[in-house]
Amino acid sequence: MKKQFAVVMAAMMAAGMMAGCSSKPQETTAAATEAETAAEETTRAETEAETETETEGEAKADLGEQGILVAAAASLKNAYEDELIPMFEEQYPGVTVEGTYDSSGKLQTQIEEGLEADVFMSAAVKQMKALDEEGMIASDTIVDLLENKIVLIVPAGSDSKIDSFEKIGDAASIALGDPESVPAGQYAKEALTNLNVWDSIQDKVSFGTNVTEVLSWVAAGSADAGIVYLTDATTSDQFDQVKVIGYAPEGSVSKVIYPVGVVSASTKKDAAQKFVDYLGTDDALSFFAEYGFTANK
Repeated sequence: MKKQFAVVMAAMMAAGMMAGCSSKPQETTAAATEAETAAEETTRAETEAETETETEGEAKADLGEQGILVAAAASLKNAYEDELIPMFEEQYPGVTVEGTYDSSGKLQTQIEEGLEADVFMSAAVKQMKALDEEGMIASDTIVDLLENKIVLIVPAGSDSKIDSFEKIGDAASIALGDPESVPAGQYAKEALTNLNVWDSIQDKVSFGTNVTEVLSWVAAGSADAGIVYLTDATTSDQFDQVKVIGYAPEGSVSKVIYPVGVVSASTKKDAAQKFVDYLGTDDALSFFAEYGFTANK
């Protein structure tokens, strides 16, 4: 019995020693496998990051050294010059952007007559649609990007009793954009016509060539009242010289939409498209919001 017991114990001890010896290689192998897997994942992540960085760099480098001309509604000038163009040029160092600003109708005519613009941004759908139908805008690039509002303003120090669009006829002199070429004037005419005021004020109205001129007339006191975009009344250099009386009544005017697109004749379509794409980014839209615009939804 003692011999049998001793044999059994010896066998058990031998088995235990073998198990102990064999467990260490297994643990070592598992640890090595985990380390290799972690290393592979790290390498893969680094490679993906490098590839992404290289791709972004190549995308920017591909634009090369070039300049583009953006024809934009006068009401966009401050947002473009103060924020958007500098930010775009920072992202694409090889590209310089020049802006030309006027009423959308005038810019439409200039493009039709050969203005070498690469991007057009209008303060109304009408001008963009006309150029698109003439084949002068690349249709698949057009984006109805922003929304604005028209507002009734008076000089900041005015004691006028005018308190609504319906009462604009009480003003002795009125400044409006020319409806033939200025979108703000077209919207003003639409609202005042629907409010049955338009015909009765014709002998009091002076028509400006763009919305900035209308704002300046009211700010200087040359007109007792005027209709401009909310963005101009609240963020222009003259915002403290005018007072906003109110918005156009709901249902009296169409949505004020700002579309943007690439000009068909542009020889720098890649850079032009990059600029259009940039205007729709969250960063750009946040800058537009600072100037009173809202994203069109």
